[in-house]
Amino acid sequence: MPSFKSHLVAFVLKATRKKAFASPENLHAWIARARTRQDHRPPAAVARRLAVTEQRVAAMPVFRVRRRGGAAGGPAIVYLHGGAYCFEITPHHWRLIAELAERLDATLTVPIYPLAPEHSFEAIFAPMRALYRRLVEEEPADRLILMGDSAGGNMALVLTMMAAEAGLPAPGRQVLISPGLDMSLANPAIRRMADRDPWLDIPGGLEAVALYAPALARTDWRVSPLYGDLSVLPRTLVLSGTRDVLSPDTVLFAERAAAAGVDVELVLEPDMIHVWPLIDMPEARHARDRIVAFCRAR
Repeated sequence: MPSFKSHLVAFVLKATRKKAFASPENLHAWIARARTRQDHRPPAAVARRLAVTEQRVAAMPVFRVRRRGGAAGGPAIVYLHGGAYCFEITPHHWRLIAELAERLDATLTVPIYPLAPEHSFEAIFAPMRALYRRLVEEEPADRLILMGDSAGGNMALVLTMMAAEAGLPAPGRQVLISPGLDMSLANPAIRRMADRDPWLDIPGGLEAVALYAPALARTDWRVSPLYGDLSVLPRTLVLSGTRDVLSPDTVLFAERAAAAGVDVELVLEPDMIHVWPLIDMPEARHARDRIVAFCRAR
């Protein structure tokens, strides 16, 4: 049975954030407001707990995060934050990043990629490709874990497919949290679920995709990795909740990936909302335990 806190979070989101995705006009208004408030830097509490350094890759800020004083003998994780391609990394992301660094003794690389609508697909992915190339030159690719939530999960898949196209090695594994997989949002099951989702909606979602990739078809694999070559993917953990409008495509992705020979594990959590593992509630703790176990497995 879903926790009281999960119901409370869903109620608050439906009264607030769902409005951002109710129409293209609302999305633009939320983006304009966000630009005056958002800060991509780690919150002070995270910066105090962990060793955090910043560098630039192709002019893109990139943070490296690790346990303070630790040997960082765990995996090397690249975390791509969500936000409908248009919104900045949040304290929710940073708290998950901090927990992973501490529990896994891992080094996390966190790119602060350019955002739409000020930037579009190629300008966003050019520095990401440069970062990935640098990472696979620095250490064995099988130590790398690409992880992302929502739009970041979409981008993690696309980056892996781009690496394969360029002849670069794949990461050792991937973790996808409520990923966007078919950004045409044409699946009839998605249309039927829109009212049940307390956070996302179709009109604003389609507008976000149009701002992000105006020159690409929504069914292009670079926008909708569900249509790409899934056989190039490494071992993959994908988490989705049944109150997430994106969950029908997540189930379809897991089926197609398995058919393509990918070792894929789907966690489909009953009554959970979009990116619930990032939110402070009991169900998130269980999901984070599953992510940690997957990243630890040899």
